[in-house]
Parts: sequence; C-alpha cells; structure tokens
Amino acid sequence: MGTLEGFTETEFTHEGVTRPVHVGGAGPAVVVIHEIPGITPKVAEFGRKVVDAGFRAYLPSLVGDPGREPGARYLVSSLWKVCVSKEFTTWATGRTSPVIGWLRALAAQAHTECGGPGVGAVGMCFSGGFALGMMLDDRMLAPVLSQPSLPFALGRKRSGSVGLSDDDLAAVRRRVERDDTACVLGLRFTSDKTVPPARFAAYRELLGDRFVGVEISSPDAARGIGKSAHSVLTEHLVDEPGHPTVEALNQVLEFFRARLNPGA
Repeated sequence: MGTLEGFTETEFTHEGVTRPVHVGGAGPAVVVIHEIPGITPKVAEFGRKVVDAGFRAYLPSLVGDPGREPGARYLVSSLWKVCVSKEFTTWATGRTSPVIGWLRALAAQAHTECGGPGVGAVGMCFSGGFALGMMLDDRMLAPVLSQPSLPFALGRKRSGSVGLSDDDLAAVRRRVERDDTACVLGLRFTSDKTVPPARFAAYRELLGDRFVGVEISSPDAARGIGKSAHSVLTEHLVDEPGHPTVEALNQVLEFFRARLNPGA
C-alpha cells in the first residue's frame, strides 16, 4: 500500500496561513496531528486505523514532506524548523503555540463537513499537547495527547508545563467545570524523558479525574519496548495482540467511538 493511499490531498487556509491536509474515510471527524519529522508512513498507517474504525481522518502537514520515511538528517531538519518557527512554542512556559488556533479552525471546518456531535484530535510528540488547546472550542470532544513533548522538558518548570497560556489554561478549567462529560486521554512510555512524570502530574492537577493517563512501562525487553521508546501509536507500536501499545491504540479508538459515535 502506498504511504498515503486512501487519502486525498487538499488545503486549508485560516488567517492567511495555508497548509496541505490529507483527508480520508467517512464518519465523525478526527484530526491526526503528526509528530517529528512529519506525516511518515507510520503516521499515515495510524490515520488508516482511524478511518477503519469509522471516522473521517484529517492529517494536516505542519512540517516535513508527507509520506517520507524518517531518517536522522530528516529528523534534525524538521526539528530545527519547529524550533525556529514562531508557530510552535518549544521552550517558553505560559504560552500557547499559535498553530493551535489554526488547528481549532481546521477542526471546526471538519465538523461542518462531517456533522456528528463533535470532533476528535490526537497530537503526537511536539504536537502532543495541541489537542488540549483545541478544547477551547466546545466541538472538541475527544482530545488525545500522545507523548506530549512541548515545551521541551529541560528543567523543573518546563517539565511541569502543559504548553498553554494562563488565559487558555483558565478556559480549559472552565470547560471542565461546566461540562461534566469533558475528558482527556494521555499516553506515554514511563522511561520517556521528553514526557516526564511531572507533565502528566500537571494534567491531573488541571483536569482531575477527567484526565485518563495511560503510562506504558518501559523499558520492557520481554515485550520489545526499549528505553528510548517514545512514539506510542506509530514508530514504537508493537502490533501483537495483547501488547500494551496495541491496548493503548485500542483505547484511543474506543475513546473516539464513545465520544463521537456513541450510538454505533
């Protein structure tokens, strides 16, 4: 199967910023926000799993070359672009990455196109926390934060930051307080230094029992999980029945079903 087979490339523009978006499937909308270095074959494969589960997947390209295999030089190049771009808040605490506003607009457009009760989203790695900021729009019903790595966790303050401004943090709190169905799913490997325990602790402090943290024990040689395991749903997914990464994947898809297609 071709890397992006099953997806149609289109474009989405918001406030003068146009980016390519690969779209496939039918059903309620789920925005799949790729990790570094871009929409890799494994990210596209995850997108197809979302489609197969009964959803219309929207894969925006924020950086990198859609469909390209990851490699060392490509990873460094994409990471550098993220670090120097004003669209992504990589180091500062108490700030919201501007790209989240663009993603909220994409999700709103996807909901208009697909209908249903609302929209889901999953961010990964540098985009892992973006779905939390997308909750400022009530249409975001199923936010998934997979290995949320921004701001980069160097130092105690950054490790415990969730990558939102004070105003946006307050808005998320208000959403949780007035919407007793609001819920956020988070995923990480326990040895992943880019997603320290303090970050998940911050989510729990912000969201209370509305945050469901899935923490996969690592390293675990018996299960093929190395110390450097990072990408729960893509590069480090071990596609074996009963494997904890597959169970995490199934939990994500069931989260989407329960929140976006409850009558199915």
